[in-house]
Amino acid sequence: MGIRLPGISQTKKIFRSSFAPATTEDVPKGHFAVYVGESQKKRFVVPISYLNHPSFQDLLCKAEEEFGFDHPMGGLTIPCREEDFIDLTSLLNS
Repeated sequence: MGIRLPGISQTKKIFRSSFAPATTEDVPKGHFAVYVGESQKKRFVVPISYLNHPSFQDLLCKAEEEFGFDHPMGGLTIPCREEDFIDLTSLLNS
């Protein structure tokens, strides 16, 4: 997940403004909330279309291995570094 591509820092800036951690409980239609982080979790709202991507499915498998179906945050928890999550979703977004 440590893939670095030219221009990725610009993509990260766009991603952070478009998919900044949610501050309300509202999730728009066609999206779902995930909690991301190794120790401190941040909430992100992402498009449901990400569920079709093999890389995102790998993250979900890791989440299942670590948490099973008991997610301590009350929602889907993905146990990876926030930066890795942003890198992956930036690639899925393009």
